[in-house]
Amino acid sequence: MKKLLYLAALAAMVFSCADDNPPVMVEKTPLITPQLDMLVSTAGGFSPLTGVLTISPCQANSSVYYGNYVNNILTPLYAYYYVKDGTYYEDSVNRVISLPAGTYNMVYWGMPVYEDPQYTNPIVREPAYSIGADMKLQKFSLVKMAADTTYYPAFDMVHAVESATVGTEPLSASLQRVVAGLKVIVKDQDNGVLNSSISGMTVCVTNIASELNFYTGKPQGNPCSVSFPLQRSVDGTEMSCATVMLFPSYGKSEFQLYITLKNGTVKTFKQVLNGPFNANTKLTLTLTLGDVFSEESTGNFTVTNWNEFSQTIDISSLN
Repeated sequence: MKKLLYLAALAAMVFSCADDNPPVMVEKTPLITPQLDMLVSTAGGFSPLTGVLTISPCQANSSVYYGNYVNNILTPLYAYYYVKDGTYYEDSVNRVISLPAGTYNMVYWGMPVYEDPQYTNPIVREPAYSIGADMKLQKFSLVKMAADTTYYPAFDMVHAVESATVGTEPLSASLQRVVAGLKVIVKDQDNGVLNSSISGMTVCVTNIASELNFYTGKPQGNPCSVSFPLQRSVDGTEMSCATVMLFPSYGKSEFQLYITLKNGTVKTFKQVLNGPFNANTKLTLTLTLGDVFSEESTGNFTVTNWNEFSQTIDISSLN
């Protein structure tokens, strides 16, 4: 139940703006709801998809948005499905594809959910959906934090564009992950309890693309910095975060760690990482601190495993 509530909140948070577009009244047309037969895949191994899947129909061989029929009315509302263990299931919140027979370019976006913890406060601003609009001009955008120059992390997002002939074949696509993952762990160098003078830690990562093109899924926009806090473990031996999702970077990023002490002092550590954040890569970054302080329908939905990397940094001094 908790997972279903999370999925519902996720869909409402990211995919809500389309409901602001007024429907277009048309003559009654025979409509078809095709079955789904889909792989959500990237390089290296497959696992079942659990999460939200959205489908936005465009005109054939085009990025011009066609729309979707809801209650026999053509509207700008895309379709979305809840997916669990690789199969979408019947649910009152599902909004299915409903279209006249014909060929369309389907734009697929998915947000997988895993048992492994993910950062709980991602925010992404969605595109505008309008019948007849060129979706190559639309994008998903990171959201700037209030009274700050940094941005919130993104969701885990997968994407594809595939041609489909409604009425003669099921919808089929192979989706690719378009974000990178980052997990940060800060430990004491002797594996003991972290210095009691530490009040909090915040991570900032630079050179991250601020947008993803809606139609292509490629990074675009100005480079920006994404920030997020670390949480102290129950035993106090480390501070870490659940996996944070980032849009790909423009070349290598600088990793910045800000450590706030209880007396209000802020200590900083900065280092350029070994490589860029590419789509479908997951970096686990472990830092060790020295003594530096003075204080139900059928379908086939799968998603591949991450290409995982790790890097260890020993911090001998802080500014």
